[in-house]
Amino acid sequence: MPSINLHHFESASRVNGPGLRAVVWVQGCSIRCPGCFNPGTHDETSGTLVSVDELSEMVLSQAEIEGVTISGGEPFEQIPSVSEFLKIIKRKSTLTVLVFSGLTFEMLQKMPGAEKIIAYTDVLISGPYLASQRLAAGMRGSSNKTIHLLTSRYSLSDIENVPQTEIIISPSGDVIFSGISPVSWES
Repeated sequence: MPSINLHHFESASRVNGPGLRAVVWVQGCSIRCPGCFNPGTHDETSGTLVSVDELSEMVLSQAEIEGVTISGGEPFEQIPSVSEFLKIIKRKSTLTVLVFSGLTFEMLQKMPGAEKIIAYTDVLISGPYLASQRLAAGMRGSSNKTIHLLTSRYSLSDIENVPQTEIIISPSGDVIFSGISPVSWES
């Protein structure tokens, strides 16, 4: 059974897609956009390997969620594992799937195997983060990013009305910033 190199799992978030969602941040990204909000996800040698069965059970055990969001890192750098994970989620539930990618939609359409993730995705937000085009609205960090409604589960209005940012404080006291950064970290 394949494993996902996991950066972090959040059981409940309101800023990573419409409604209450589980969020899977994968570890590893060769794109490494300057100014990335999540640079800790870039190194593919760190993270925790989690079997797709274990991760799917983590998601499916969340009773109140309406979907799962896959972010990163770059999900399309783990196509076999991410697609198997999404296959299990879609087979066992009616949860929606939102995927973020730093690759353009055109690049993904040419990438061998990418269709295996896209087939299970309701909404894809694609394109690299470009600090010179910073937007920080409508779930897009920069204005070049494109939103692809791949099923009829959501509308553009649903995506644009997702809250921008949340701060999560874990039971152990860890502070997690999630969503689109309301401030620019660039100087």
